[in-house]
Amino acid sequence: MTEYGRGHGSEPWHPEDPLYGDQGWTGHQTQQGQVPYGGEHQQYAQDPQYQQQYPQQQYPQHPQQQGYAPQYPQQAQQQQYPQQAQYPQQAQQPQQPVYDAQGWDTGQQQQYVATAPADPYAGVDPYAQQNAAGYPGESPDLYTTAEAYPPPQPPNLRHLEPQLPEQQEEEPEASFLAGGGDEDGEDGGGGRRGGRSKGGKPKKRSGAACLIASLVIVGVLGGGGYYGYTYIKDRFGAAEDFAGEGTSEIVDVEIPKGAGLGQMGRILKEAGVVASAQAFVDAANANPKGKSIQPGVYPMQKKMSGAAAVALMIDPTKLNVITVTEGMRNAKVYEAIDKKLGKPEGTTREIALRDAKNLGLPAWAGNNPKLMDPLEGFLYPTRYDLSKDSTPESLLKQMVKNASDKYAELGVEGKAKELGLENPLQVITVASLVNAEGKNHDDFRKMSEVVYNRLKKTNDVTNQKIEFDSTYNYAKGQSEINFNLKEAQAFNNPYNTHFIKGLPVGPIGNPGMDALTATLNPDHGGWMFFVSVDGSTTTFTKTYDEHLKLVAEFQERQKQKNGG
Repeated sequence: MTEYGRGHGSEPWHPEDPLYGDQGWTGHQTQQGQVPYGGEHQQYAQDPQYQQQYPQQQYPQHPQQQGYAPQYPQQAQQQQYPQQAQYPQQAQQPQQPVYDAQGWDTGQQQQYVATAPADPYAGVDPYAQQNAAGYPGESPDLYTTAEAYPPPQPPNLRHLEPQLPEQQEEEPEASFLAGGGDEDGEDGGGGRRGGRSKGGKPKKRSGAACLIASLVIVGVLGGGGYYGYTYIKDRFGAAEDFAGEGTSEIVDVEIPKGAGLGQMGRILKEAGVVASAQAFVDAANANPKGKSIQPGVYPMQKKMSGAAAVALMIDPTKLNVITVTEGMRNAKVYEAIDKKLGKPEGTTREIALRDAKNLGLPAWAGNNPKLMDPLEGFLYPTRYDLSKDSTPESLLKQMVKNASDKYAELGVEGKAKELGLENPLQVITVASLVNAEGKNHDDFRKMSEVVYNRLKKTNDVTNQKIEFDSTYNYAKGQSEINFNLKEAQAFNNPYNTHFIKGLPVGPIGNPGMDALTATLNPDHGGWMFFVSVDGSTTTFTKTYDEHLKLVAEFQERQKQKNGG
């Protein structure tokens, strides 16, 4: 220390020393034995207002202040030093530190009690980080140079040091553009907090780095502009569409069940039929029947306009499907398959008769050699979608499987004996007769009752003959209402119920679900006869006399209709 502050030896400072008691805040972290504010006496440690005002105190440096002199020397000397006379020159007791609300050591001590002469600075250097100076000019001020650290804050005001603007600006350039260093390969920060290179010169940007940055910016702007343009075009622009009915190239398009217009449009676009899904959706919404499009396979031309595609798909006849209707004969099904698949006439029929045993018939079917067609009654009525892979064999197998599954579901094998029939095939045969003669489910139930009553051995009216015109027509391969009854009664054929007793040898068509359930659950009304006088309503009777009256009425209507 200087001779002004301490002499030789270990005696304490003289009270008249201007710096006597100046152990306060100097910008460094408070050490043991220091007071919190430069130039102020230790009595503030006991002042309760001191700790409340202390966090709000500011510590600006005087422009001319250097070293560790008090910030306000005149006030400090006038207000503080006269009070120092009350302390005798005795040794101090150990001092207890005071902590703030966060647990920081504030540097304050509760009190000083002078006991015995001792060096208050023994073993503790309050200026451990640099040499102390009592007067300006004796040592450099490390807090006013350009590259100095900022003075630390008091303990209860400390916080993380914010990043300097210079760091925010140059550090990314050092890592991305400049490769993390200067041209000499040295660390861009130079060991300094500001991130500057040695000498304080700013880093040089290489041309390659600037080029990369420019390309990145252009790429981002270009990509954003493209996607923005695409979004605006799709959102507000007219949907892309073809013109006309399309090319001569045909493609099969399958629309699944439950598909909405949007999904349909996407399927058509992927197949090359329409230019955009939106064009199809717009056309479908504009068409009154646009929402009635059915699922299935459509043979369509490529590059069709949305309106043309919708116009084709709302027409059920344009579907690439085969629909087997209830009661439809196999001969008609074979013709439809040949036509849809572009096969020569008779191709499917030949396959059916030749490979009947390999198409999935149940074990109780197709065994009678008198059958005209073993598959009759086993091509289940429903719609069948065609594709480019469809063949007569694949379609026949699918139809037979559907029929076999339905018959097993209904339990026709077990019901046969309950109904007085010989085998399950006769159940299907009765259902085919009912389906051919009736018009609705109520008719079907009464007609099945007629069949069962005529099959009874006690039937002496028709002598166990069913006498259905539909069986004669099937045997002849026709569908005529007016034919010669005597000729029918004389035609010997195992399907002609005007000639034989009992049921025909096999089904005469493919019965639907209504006819099947009516066959399994007849009316039980005791009906024996029926006739449709007007061609639309069927009338049932129990006696032959009632039946003859209805027959006479029917014949008279037919004469008037034919102009006779």
